[in-house]
Amino acid sequence: MVGAASSLGFAASSLGSVASSLTFLQTLWFVLICVLWAGYFVLEGFDFGVGMLVRSLGRDDAEKRALIHTIGPVWDGNEVWLIVAGGATFAAFPGWYASLFSGFYLPLLLILLALIVRGVSFEFWGKREGRRWRSGWEWVMAIGSLLAALLWGVAWANIVAGVPMNASHDVTATIWDLLHPYALLGGLAALALMASHGAIFLTLRTRGELVARSRAAARLLAPAAAVPVAGFLIWTAIDQSGAGAGVKVSATVIAALAVLCALAAAALSAGRRDGLAFAASAGAIVALFASLFVWLAPNALPSSTSHAFDLTLAAASSSSYTLTVMSIVTVVLLPVVLAYQAWTYWVFRHRLGSEAFAAAVARPTPLSAIEDARRRRAGGADGGPGTAGGGQDPRSGPSAPGPGAA
Repeated sequence: MVGAASSLGFAASSLGSVASSLTFLQTLWFVLICVLWAGYFVLEGFDFGVGMLVRSLGRDDAEKRALIHTIGPVWDGNEVWLIVAGGATFAAFPGWYASLFSGFYLPLLLILLALIVRGVSFEFWGKREGRRWRSGWEWVMAIGSLLAALLWGVAWANIVAGVPMNASHDVTATIWDLLHPYALLGGLAALALMASHGAIFLTLRTRGELVARSRAAARLLAPAAAVPVAGFLIWTAIDQSGAGAGVKVSATVIAALAVLCALAAAALSAGRRDGLAFAASAGAIVALFASLFVWLAPNALPSSTSHAFDLTLAAASSSSYTLTVMSIVTVVLLPVVLAYQAWTYWVFRHRLGSEAFAAAVARPTPLSAIEDARRRRAGGADGGPGTAGGGQDPRSGPSAPGPGAA
């Protein structure tokens, strides 16, 4: 994680060249929002990756259950980083929040729906037996994870590149205006990087055949991710050539660090150095988004219509009093939040294998238990073999699940 920390540190120092237009607290909260978004993409990034890979890496229900349980205790906690990032943006830079969340309403709604359905898929996958039921939720899990990762990349590419916006800082873009080649490349870069990140994460959390397949996936995905990441950052550097020289150079350096980390993750995955590969992958994600934030400053949201309509951080900021109160609350509460999340990861740090879930797969699922109870009641009413006095196992004979059950 050294690369991640150095990327954030360099990004913070790089903002010094534009800090003349910002107060200390405005600069501080812009950096903190960058940290929150980077933390979200590092943690939720491997969640997205695991969600994309469950169907392809798991060969049976026990293996798929093991893969889901690698993120089961933490995925919803990781999404708290998104809530805090959005809340911090609303409180520290309400003008930014207003333009961003109103102008990107439909894309953000699609992201929200993707996050909801993938969360539902984690919970509903094991509620019923049957290949058709579970296969359907596996597709929902994969598509929801893929869409969320893709759309986040598209959204942030548009934020940095600029969107059609008028003098009142109202975004006038349609969703089709946001799907230009540069934004789609940003989405592809985020998607590939998070899929690779998830595969590398699984090399740390699985064992047996699962870890072997995870390593094989990481060896394929990690070098493949470096290509769109490099292409997107090169395009961004060229596109941002009109920015201030200091910010441009520092952002380019951070972007180069992102590419180097992505390449390092690929090399370390090939060498089966799983821990270092995960650190390099996390560093690539942090450096990628840190470079975007440095390129973005001192704007909160550039206008592609006219630079005269750019929404600056200073114009979007809350009052000094609000930022001061937020800073005090953050100093008090942030260590507590980080401590309990670190404790959660420590408790659930052990590797998982399919053998640990074989018995769970054999047990009746909640919905199958309800169906069995209904069959017993129906059999009792008809006087059939399902009555309690009949002595027949309610899960045998005609009432047993079909061959598609797990």
